[in-house]
Amino acid sequence: MKNIDKINNITIDDLNQIIEEKVVELLGDPDSGLHLDEEFKVELERRLKNPSKKISHAEALKRFA
Repeated sequence: MKNIDKINNITIDDLNQIIEEKVVELLGDPDSGLHLDEEFKVELERRLKNPSKKISHAEALKRFA
C-alpha cells in the first residue's frame, strides 16, 4: 500500500512531469541530432547559470494573453 500513499501525495505538476518524461522515453526526443548554432548554445548556458522563476501556464496567460 506504500505506492498508494505516494500517489495520494503527488501534485499535478509532479504528475505532468512524470507523463512528459514517459512520453519522451517512449517516443524519443524529436530534436535529437539537430544542430545547435553557437549563439544558441551561449544563450542557453547563460540562462542555465541564471535560472528564472517558473510560473504556471495559467499565470503566463494572465500576464501575457
